[in-house]
Amino acid sequence: EKLLPQIEKWLSSDHCYTVRFGILCLMRYFLDERFDLSLAEKAARTDTSEYYVRMAVAWYFATALYKQYDAILPFISENRLDVKVHNKAIQKAIESNRISLEQKTALKLLKRKE
Repeated sequence: EKLLPQIEKWLSSDHCYTVRFGILCLMRYFLDERFDLSLAEKAARTDTSEYYVRMAVAWYFATALYKQYDAILPFISENRLDVKVHNKAIQKAIESNRISLEQKTALKLLKRKE
């Protein structure tokens, strides 16, 4: 939890790789027992104009889908992510062996047109 203030600084950085690192820290340390929906909100609000940040956010949400499916699904079903991040997160989740076939089928129906 001492890491959270630093992650917030990283997420507001002007450097794409610093922001990416912040997202990856959220993914690594805050999707299991320390999961907090407000941190997923921060990840969703991250500026994804940079390709590598966009991919990190998509990876975060794909991982979050298999670790916290019910809590994270509204980000997908309510179109709360940038369309490219949204579709990449679904693609990564569908490619995962950790998502059930039923979940994969439901996620496929949520893909958006770019």
